[in-house]
Amino acid sequence: TGGFRLAKPSTRPPAAKTPAKPARKAPAAATADDPGFALHSLQQAHANRRHYDASDAELLEFYEQMLLIRRFEEKAGQLYGLGLIGGFCHLYIGQEAVAVGLQSALTVGKDSVITGYRDHGHMLAYGIDPKVIMAELTGRAAGISRGKGGSMHMFSTEHRFYGGHGIVGAQVSLGAGLAFGHKYTGDGGVCLAYFGDGAANQGQVYEAMNMASLWKLPIIFVIENNGYAMGTAVKRGSAETEFYRRGTAFRIPGMDVNGMDVLEVRQAAEVALDYVRGGNGPVLMELTTYRYRGHSMSDPAKYRTREEVQEQREKNDPIERAKEALLQRGVPEDKIKDISRRWARKLKPARASPRRRGPQAATHRLPPSLLRPPPPRGLIRPVSKRPPNRKRPRPPRPKAARRSSRPTPSRPGTPTSPPAPRWSPPPCARRCATRWPRRCAPTTGCS
Repeated sequence: TGGFRLAKPSTRPPAAKTPAKPARKAPAAATADDPGFALHSLQQAHANRRHYDASDAELLEFYEQMLLIRRFEEKAGQLYGLGLIGGFCHLYIGQEAVAVGLQSALTVGKDSVITGYRDHGHMLAYGIDPKVIMAELTGRAAGISRGKGGSMHMFSTEHRFYGGHGIVGAQVSLGAGLAFGHKYTGDGGVCLAYFGDGAANQGQVYEAMNMASLWKLPIIFVIENNGYAMGTAVKRGSAETEFYRRGTAFRIPGMDVNGMDVLEVRQAAEVALDYVRGGNGPVLMELTTYRYRGHSMSDPAKYRTREEVQEQREKNDPIERAKEALLQRGVPEDKIKDISRRWARKLKPARASPRRRGPQAATHRLPPSLLRPPPPRGLIRPVSKRPPNRKRPRPPRPKAARRSSRPTPSRPGTPTSPPAPRWSPPPCARRCATRWPRRCAPTTGCS
């Protein structure tokens, strides 16, 4: 009625009700039978025991090593400002607990260390004499690389310290080669390969991780995450900011460690070394730290505020944290101050005159340091410093210049004419008269 038609009743059976989805179960704790247990076991072991049980003597030694690195780097910054250190210079101020905590657990002469170009602190933490390091920074022949490596390329085969490398991320691949050498010779050594959060995005890093995991190489990959790489914040430059998880694709267990606490770093090193020395393969460690200075001495560090740096100094400084721990244990404060005074006196001769610092690196010894032997004498002619005096066509002199400058004899009864003034070459002719005497024209100057 009214133009409306009634709908026919549907003959389809009623649709069955969709059963409710079961609630998700909480992930079960990883067990030893779980394939992913090995990837989390080290982090769990580190969480169970965060700090190393160090004696008073050990903690005092850690404090002294960190203080040495801090004072040494401050002195290096002063010498760089005075022009006594050339090239690039990357300071380790603020990251001292990383090198001291990790390398205090290594065996000198058995384990190997390789790092990037911020390498001063790692060498000092390995017990190398600070005098030879400072001599290398100033380009002296007494340096650890004979003054030829500078700040970024230092080596010590006696301590098995293999640099100091200027190419970002290149030391990781070389570290995998060092670890392969340890396994090939069976000496029981472990390689410690340092790199930063900026180098963690390099492709060769993951190639080295894949190879190290396949061959179960004895290597510990250490990421020193100072938050800014060369000047870009981690959140802006990396999609995955939890760097210790990046080894999961290669079945490499990771550890997240506070790099501003030397006792926590040392305890994490004990856990990682036990795992690697047991023949289980590599370990990836991320140590969260902070550098107080710029990426290098030429970096003004405008990408962060002064308040941020000051907050890190006041709340997370590794040296002050170790000092507070020593005072809580009852170590006299005068004993702690004596350590600072002693290293201040030892580093003071770095401001001596160039004669007291020793001779510079000998340039004539550069060819023997190359892989290719130098050519024998007589095959290469010495290059003359003076340019060849090629004969060029002499420009014609003007008519006025062809006349003789001698005084003409006077006739009897006529006044004697004064002699012509002697020609004086212009300044430009005086400079080049010794090299090209025939090219100076008396009237027009140099041709």
